[in-house]
Amino acid sequence: MKKIFASIFACSALLVAISCQAQDKSKRPSPPATVTQTLESGAVININYSQPSVKGRTIGKDLEPMAGKVWRTGANEATVFETSKDLAVEGGTLPAGKYGLFTIMNDNEWTIIFNKTWDQWGAMKYNEADDVLRVKVKSKKAKTFAEKFSITADANGLITLWWGDNQVAFNVK
Repeated sequence: MKKIFASIFACSALLVAISCQAQDKSKRPSPPATVTQTLESGAVININYSQPSVKGRTIGKDLEPMAGKVWRTGANEATVFETSKDLAVEGGTLPAGKYGLFTIMNDNEWTIIFNKTWDQWGAMKYNEADDVLRVKVKSKKAKTFAEKFSITADANGLITLWWGDNQVAFNVK
């Protein structure tokens, strides 16, 4: 009987250890990152995303985003954009709340998408009918190559996506 209990205990401990290790997102090839910024208006924005690396691949060919296709704007789970107050985004209105941040790349014009389904893996469950706001912005060639995808935000409300030689910015107020 002692051997049975010892075996059950050992198996349970192993499962707990494996589960805990699997939940450590910092060990992923595309680790998590967070941007938090308080805007001049007092709105607080929080962006949670994962950072893929180029690793010698070509964006748009071997690596997302692909032209004309919805991208989760990062890796792993969909990127989450949260705002504490209503925002004006490139002239459109985004109510306070939590959103999936998706993008579509088309040459030097990108579509920035705020979708009400934020809790999902990648863009697997993306549904255009759930879009709250879409805006189009121009991209430009970055001065320095970003090996790792990153997002920056400043107090003036400039949100910038850095990926390879792409620099894509949009304004929130």
